[in-house]
Amino acid sequence: QVQLVESGGGLVQPGGSLRLSCAASGSIFSIYTMGWYRQAPGKQRELVAAITSGGITNYPDSVKGRFTISRDNAKNTVYLQMNSLKPEDTAVYYCNADLVPTGWDIPLDAWGQGTLVTVSA
Repeated sequence: QVQLVESGGGLVQPGGSLRLSCAASGSIFSIYTMGWYRQAPGKQRELVAAITSGGITNYPDSVKGRFTISRDNAKNTVYLQMNSLKPEDTAVYYCNADLVPTGWDIPLDAWGQGTLVTVSA
């Protein structure tokens, strides 16, 4: 069974920084794109950052220049460094991975359980 486990959320003051981590575990053949999404209360889930297996990244304008996504393919782990945090960044952050479990013929869209990030004075 494949799992994505996030860590690193918490409370931070405006202007502060946090680093999220997400490790994929289980019997995995390969991982393609990994990413982070967030969902604030009353809002739809939105993409925060994504990174391909080759290291190509994608960010929406709302976080560009403040957030940096990276991954360690040897550890099946993706990171999100968040700097200059704003109150509007408050949300539950979810890890996502497009991966192929061992023995599967098609990719699986896997999600973590979410980690809460609160930006407040």
